[in-house]
Amino acid sequence: MSNSKAALQATAVQQQCKFLRLPAVGSQCADLAELAVKEKQSHLDYLEALLAAEIEERERNTVTRRLRDAHLPRMKTLEEFDFSQSPKISAAEIRQLAEGGYIERAKPILLIGDCGTGKTHLMTGLCVAACRQKRRVRFTTTAGLVNELVEAKHQLQLRRVMARWSRYELIAIAEVGYVPLADLGAEFLFQVIAERAEKAAVIMTTNLPFSEWTQVIPNARLCKALLDRVTDQAHIIETGADSYRFRRTLEKRQKRKD
Repeated sequence: MSNSKAALQATAVQQQCKFLRLPAVGSQCADLAELAVKEKQSHLDYLEALLAAEIEERERNTVTRRLRDAHLPRMKTLEEFDFSQSPKISAAEIRQLAEGGYIERAKPILLIGDCGTGKTHLMTGLCVAACRQKRRVRFTTTAGLVNELVEAKHQLQLRRVMARWSRYELIAIAEVGYVPLADLGAEFLFQVIAERAEKAAVIMTTNLPFSEWTQVIPNARLCKALLDRVTDQAHIIETGADSYRFRRTLEKRQKRKD
């Protein structure tokens, strides 16, 4: 076959793959064909390699899309977490959770500890792990979630927005306890949690022990009901009070002095 004819065929195949939405097949067909000839592969071997390349790219694109749609504050993985600096946290437990069984069983995860103890890093890492499993994930802060729902109510879009939140397989709500919630905001937070109870997973981080949640949810009855939903069959992980970030800052200052 002449080089010009092969080039025309490759162009035609690429156009056909574009029409069929098979980008990996289109981009790799020529190279894999050349490899197949060199290695004396059968037609089925060649076809299998092409389809495997297409599947691999689609899975990679799905994970990329899941990570983008999760709205993570920054990319932090569990592989990057230094468990040696956080002796209260069980590396084995976190790695087991990362396998995703809690999502399938719709079990909540609560990360409790002071600022700088790794709560957000662990939450983000678990979200990344879920995205890698191609699950639909959404990260938000408590204030961000409540503000979105309050605005949706004012715009008469509350049902649509609540339905969107219910479609996520995992939602991660950070910073429960940092900002006191008005009655309406607390009701919306409860509604989101209550609708997911025993149906879909949620991860929450808080700097407050459960006995102090009434500081941010003054309605005692609503606070008790929220805690009842959140803690039922939950994985409760205490990250401690020793700030890793503060300790790291002191170490850097000490190094500069030395």
